Amino acid sequence: MPAIPSGSTTAGPSRLVRFEGHTALRHRLVLALVSGRPVRIDRIRPDDEDPGIRDYEVSFLRLLERISNGTTVEINYTGTSVYLAPGTLIGGAHTHTCPESRSIGWFLEPLLALAPFCKRELRITMLGITTDGRDASVDTLRTSLLPHLGLFLDSPEGLELRITKRGHPPLGGGEVVFRCPAVKKLKANFDFTSVGRAIKIRGIAHSVRVSPQISNRLVSAARGVLNRYIPDIYIYADVYRGDESGRSPGYALTLLSTSTSSVLVSAEATSCADPDEARAADRTPEDVGELAASLLLAELARGGCIDRGAERFVLTLMVLGGEDLRRCKFGGPLDASTLQHLRDLRDFFGVAFKIRPAPSSIPDGDGDGTTNEIILSCVGIGHVNVAAKTG
Repeated sequence: MPAIPSGSTTAGPSRLVRFEGHTALRHRLVLALVSGRPVRIDRIRPDDEDPGIRDYEVSFLRLLERISNGTTVEINYTGTSVYLAPGTLIGGAHTHTCPESRSIGWFLEPLLALAPFCKRELRITMLGITTDGRDASVDTLRTSLLPHLGLFLDSPEGLELRITKRGHPPLGGGEVVFRCPAVKKLKANFDFTSVGRAIKIRGIAHSVRVSPQISNRLVSAARGVLNRYIPDIYIYADVYRGDESGRSPGYALTLLSTSTSSVLVSAEATSCADPDEARAADRTPEDVGELAASLLLAELARGGCIDRGAERFVLTLMVLGGEDLRRCKFGGPLDASTLQHLRDLRDFFGVAFKIRPAPSSIPDGDGDGTTNEIILSCVGIGHVNVAAKTG
């Protein structure tokens, strides 16, 4: 079993932050770079048959070194301890090949919180697996996380995630291009507490190296579930051929719900095998379509303005925003990973969130006034990107 994170300690003038275990390793490294505080993570899988950090974690460390200047990374002989002293985020144009043991989404998701604070625009081409059934796919990042990042920017112009090639496991072959402008600071006055009603659902059903009819079967299965709830549904069938289809067959469905108050909720299902499940290759397109629709309905029933996949990302940007009160409504109960991220934000930035139950949005007489939704609020630190060349 992995070690339980022990929290952090501040040791003298070094302001070193310490953790234990591999849980949330990539997010803690990102917080160290943004905060400018060195971090040491010990006891990384010490009791495993293969102890220490994995190849994809080493690759992520190399990616952080590539987009920054002066960052120092030290890994001990056994690989069970990592020390990172942050440098300056410089951005620029880069190409990074992700190992086939993890998808592009695993690398790109935490990178979204770093990209706005680079010295110049970050433009990175990432090669590898675009959808693996384990991490957020590049479709989810493009349709859900990028719009959430846009909520914190004065102008989302120049923010782009383009999928040029698809890549399914085990051989990958995908390619995406991510661009993000550098900003001086994030937008002030973030108050995102109105959930509204879901009014439309959009989706992308993609297939690679299989029959084009697979995408149509995904669409039909999902609509069979969702048509009972929302009439405004449009799912695009995206069929890749030739060099753009990667080197392995597969298919997936990504769905996105939009509410009257611009709340975005996403869900996805794929034919890829998840290591924690039975072989997903046994799933028919109908199974995948129905599963994606069911997951989306479950996220909508959970409530809140942010779905599970964007919680840690939004919390980080709330802390880095202006020195004013920032509020957001979340669906409850919060996951253990989100609660741990709240502690990590406190350890790096000294910001504690106020958590209180959200008032019921059900009109009087139509409900019992109870809700699982909660409101998280904090005062931002007013982080300023002093290295940015843009205004």
